[in-house]
Amino acid sequence: MNLVTPAGAASQCVLVTVSAAQGSVPREPGAWMLVFDHGTEGTVGGGHLELQAIAAARQMLHSETAVTSALRFTLGASLGQCCGGVVELALQRLSSAQLDSMRGQLCPPGVPVALFGGGHVGTAIVQALAPLPFDVRWIDSRDGIFPAPLPPGAQCEHSDPVHAAVDDLAAGSMVLVMSFSHAEDLDVVAACLQRLRKRDDLPFIGLIGSKTKWATFRHRLEARGFTHNELARITSPIGIDGIRGKQPAVIAASVAAQLLLRL
Repeated sequence: MNLVTPAGAASQCVLVTVSAAQGSVPREPGAWMLVFDHGTEGTVGGGHLELQAIAAARQMLHSETAVTSALRFTLGASLGQCCGGVVELALQRLSSAQLDSMRGQLCPPGVPVALFGGGHVGTAIVQALAPLPFDVRWIDSRDGIFPAPLPPGAQCEHSDPVHAAVDDLAAGSMVLVMSFSHAEDLDVVAACLQRLRKRDDLPFIGLIGSKTKWATFRHRLEARGFTHNELARITSPIGIDGIRGKQPAVIAASVAAQLLLRL
């Protein structure tokens, strides 16, 4: 997930952070929001709580002396938010240089996802993952397949043969396999299984397709020497049970939710 400064933002902003929370509250400690003269980035929970935080932050922006502040809210009827919890917010005025130095802290690296396949579904999934806590490595064997402009944060790679890219995936990568070719899909899955034998560092391997496709793949992978326990590490079809739509955006939403459940 990338930090995007609103267009026309001034040289200063205020960082609003949830410093403590008790009971039922909209956001967890560490959640943040940047407040500029015009526009915001991030959220500390929305509603009247956030409106008051934005007003206090903009007052700080125009103060000659205030650099830090703290606010405490009880989320009761007076705020129009009946959660009942307590939220404490820390406010810190930042220069543009200070904000630049904090970008890595505000948006730490996401969980690595390796997506094999630049087709319609692959594109929809990369777009769905862009605002989520994932870093996507997008791989295809074909030239000129990736769309322009690229979805934010996607790192695109040409690999021919495509399964050669499996060997140097980041440890802990979640793998999604959906190339244009069933033969390529099979080779990528086989390469992932070989890597599991050597390093066991791919926590999720998902293959797009029907149950019939996976049954065929199982037979072919068994013929390559993979065991029942090894094949059980493959998730196919991908997506959450009960979401049946086959439109790319629907599949993307289902797969994004499935990956979030693995965090």
